[in-house]
Amino acid sequence: MLNWQIDSSWTLFLDRDGVINERIMGGYVTNIDEFFFLQGVPEAIATFTPLFSNIFVITNQQGIAKKLMTERNLLDIHSYMIEELSKNKGKITKCYFAPGFKNEENSSRKPNPTMGLLAQKEYPTIDFNKSIMVGDTDSDIKFGKNLGMKTIRIRTEEKITIEADFTFDSLLEFAKILEYEK
Repeated sequence: MLNWQIDSSWTLFLDRDGVINERIMGGYVTNIDEFFFLQGVPEAIATFTPLFSNIFVITNQQGIAKKLMTERNLLDIHSYMIEELSKNKGKITKCYFAPGFKNEENSSRKPNPTMGLLAQKEYPTIDFNKSIMVGDTDSDIKFGKNLGMKTIRIRTEEKITIEADFTFDSLLEFAKILEYEK
């Protein structure tokens, strides 16, 4: 189906809210008590772990700029997420986040490529032509396209205007397709 010839030199980029965990529409996950994995996500990440050289979470977190949460809150959420995934043999290499406002000048928020370029600077083996961005919003898909990545959309109630290369109902559905193609 995908036929992308994925091997362990490829990199996977994942949006967080709406892809890994339940998204609070019109709100923010501000602490661990509000963080709930979407069904099948731990299994999906465990499937991805041996398939990709690195797995990164790339997330816009405007709630910090709005003072609804602190950077420490976000780091605690990410530590919890990584720890829970590792219990299921899943590994996230690193989480990158953009704490600024949506229309801020020189923003590092998706769809701007800043977080991807930072990941590449820190992990120079990243080849964006051998990378996949998985997200649920137009800004996620545009971020991937801006860097020349393959794109996967996870279907949510989010209104879309930019088509991804492929769309799946869940991260687990995508993981099963990759596993099948191996």
